[in-house]
Amino acid sequence: MTTTTFSLDPMTRCADRPHSEQPAPYATGYHAPVLYKEVVDGLVTDLAGTYVDGTLGGGGHAAALLDVLRENGRVVGIDQDPEALATAEARLAGAAEAGRFRTLRGNFGDLERLLAEAGIDQVDGLLLDLGVSSHQIDEAGRGFAYAASGPLDMRMDTDAPLTAADLVNRAEPEDLIHIFRAYGEEPRAPKIVRALIEARPIETTGKLADVIRAATYHREELKTLARVFQALRIAVNDELGVLERALIAGLRVLRPGGRMAVIAYHSLEDRRAKQFLRYGNFAGEPMRDFYGNLLTPWTLLTRKPITASDAEVEANPRARSARLRIAEKRNPEESGLGSSFSYPSS
Repeated sequence: MTTTTFSLDPMTRCADRPHSEQPAPYATGYHAPVLYKEVVDGLVTDLAGTYVDGTLGGGGHAAALLDVLRENGRVVGIDQDPEALATAEARLAGAAEAGRFRTLRGNFGDLERLLAEAGIDQVDGLLLDLGVSSHQIDEAGRGFAYAASGPLDMRMDTDAPLTAADLVNRAEPEDLIHIFRAYGEEPRAPKIVRALIEARPIETTGKLADVIRAATYHREELKTLARVFQALRIAVNDELGVLERALIAGLRVLRPGGRMAVIAYHSLEDRRAKQFLRYGNFAGEPMRDFYGNLLTPWTLLTRKPITASDAEVEANPRARSARLRIAEKRNPEESGLGSSFSYPSS
C-alpha cells in the first residue's frame, strides 16, 4: 500500500487534495469539532483507508474525514452515548447507505474488541477527542455542568450504574478527597468534602455548586467548581483508565504507518497521551538499546501539541484548552524493538 507522507509544519494538506480547497465548517447545534482541519491533515495517509473516530459525538470529525476520503475510504464511529450515535447516524445517513460510514456502540476503551466483532482487523488512523461534547455540557439533564441545575448524573453511558450523585452521597470522605485531589488537583479538597458530607443528600448540580461556593473563596469560585466537577466526571466514567486502555488498543489495531491523533483538554489526559505517543508507556520512561538509542513503537509527529487558532477560539471558546498530538506507528524492525516484540494487551 502506498502511503501519502505529510510534513507537519504545523500541518499540510493531503497531496491528492488541492491546497485551496477548504472543508466547510462542521459545527452543529449538537457539537463543534475542535481542530478538525489539523486532525484530517495529520491523520489521513491513505485516501482509501479505514479510519476510526473513537469518540464520535455528533459526528463532526467523522464528517470532515469522509469529505476528504475517496469513495472506497470509510469511517467507523464509536460512542457509548446513544443520543450521540443517533445524532451522528442521522447526520451521515448518506455515507452509511453508501457503505462508507458505520457506528459501533461501546466504550472506546474496548476499541479492539468492538472492531474485532465488526470484522475489522487493522485500521489506517484513529482519533480520540477526549472530554465532554458541547451538547452534554449544555444539556442540564445530563448533569455535567454547574451553569444550570439538573440531576447530578455525569454518565457518558446513560446505562452505566454509577452516577455522580452516588459518589457524592455514598463515598467515604477519604475516597472523595482522593478523587478531588487526583482528578481535579483541588488543593482545598478536605474542606470541600466536609461541606459535602454535612449537606447530604445532594441530588442536583445546582445544590452541589452552592455547597462548593460556600466552602471556597469567592475569587477561586469558578476554578474550584471546574476542578470538582471535572474530578467527579472523571471518576464516574473512569476516564483515565479508559484512555489508557484505548491508547494500548489503538497501538494494536493500527497498521504500521497508521496514525493516532489525540485531543486532550486537561493535563491529566494530555500527560498520558504525550508519554504513550513518545515512549509507548505511561510512566514516561524511555526504553533504550545498548547504544542508548530510543526504542519506541511510535514516531511522534508533533513535538509540541497543536492548539486552536485565535479565530477558532473566538468561534468556539471551548477549543482554548484543546491540545492535539499525533504519532505514527512504526514497523517493529524500524522501532528497534524487533519483530518478536509483543505490543501490550488491552
